Amino acid sequence: MTAVAPEDAPPGPARLSTVDGRTAWGTVRTVLRLHRTALLVWAAVVLALSGWLVWLTEVAVEEELAAWEACERAGQDLCDMTVGWVGYSESLGWAGLMISYCFLAVAAFAGGALIGRELENGTARLAWAQGITPARWLTAKLAVPAFALTAGATVLILVYRWAWGAHRNLTYNGWTGDDAYLSRGPAGLAYALCALAVGVLTALLLRRALPALAVSVAASGLLAFVVAQYRGSFWPAVTRTSAADGVDLPDNVWELESGVLIHGRRTPDVDYWACDGTAAEARRCLDDLGVTGYYTTYHPESHYWPLQLVETGVVLAVAALATAAAFLLLRRRTATASTA
Repeated sequence: MTAVAPEDAPPGPARLSTVDGRTAWGTVRTVLRLHRTALLVWAAVVLALSGWLVWLTEVAVEEELAAWEACERAGQDLCDMTVGWVGYSESLGWAGLMISYCFLAVAAFAGGALIGRELENGTARLAWAQGITPARWLTAKLAVPAFALTAGATVLILVYRWAWGAHRNLTYNGWTGDDAYLSRGPAGLAYALCALAVGVLTALLLRRALPALAVSVAASGLLAFVVAQYRGSFWPAVTRTSAADGVDLPDNVWELESGVLIHGRRTPDVDYWACDGTAAEARRCLDDLGVTGYYTTYHPESHYWPLQLVETGVVLAVAALATAAAFLLLRRRTATASTA
């Protein structure tokens, strides 16, 4: 004889996990339905930019590549500047800028449509009243866009890395430029995820869509600006010195500082260019200033990945702090509202 559990028996662990799984999937499905337009727009942006880069690299570049080869065969000077630095390089640069700074659009979406609008209209409280806990609601709100951003940004970064390295002789887009630095490495994705977290936190603080949108964009842009000011110090730089005028540097370096050595001490602000005239007069002037040599501090192109990884870690740490602060703020506000 088999015992049958009564209908009003409390659910066991297996039943609870099934209910929780259905509720979690239902929350994710709700987020997908509410923001399907934004997801479709993001997918269209990824496809459009990827297609544009492939077309630039495989089709549009053929004419300029042929012109550059003809210029080289003719023995002309500055073929890369007169031929390559016109259409292809400029278009590649614009694509890189759009990939690098798409995190500003992410911040606007997160602060305005994703969280701010639902808090302002009261639809968030309606969801909480229907059995979805605030923590689960916020988790779904963060997880779904984060997954979409990670997938799309990874595709864009990989495609841009391929396009950027395909015809280096036809482009002036150096590895330190705004169009090529973030769009070729994980830091670009880190900024997008951080903008998502900052936008969510801002919306929870302000609880109004338009103010949260504006503040989120401003905060994300300010973070990128501040980090860029310290980017050169994220990895030890290389310093070269020379007794002759000027320092011979490798190609494709990021020059941070240069100046003169006065009695062996680096001095970047001395106006040694005023020492002109004949060679003897210039040498006498430099001796009067105490100049014993010259120096330049720089990052070679091999430092790209160390700089990228350190910056990625810094930005992801900010994203983690913003996410933790968002959950803590939501918990306190909902707990206060429930006891009021």
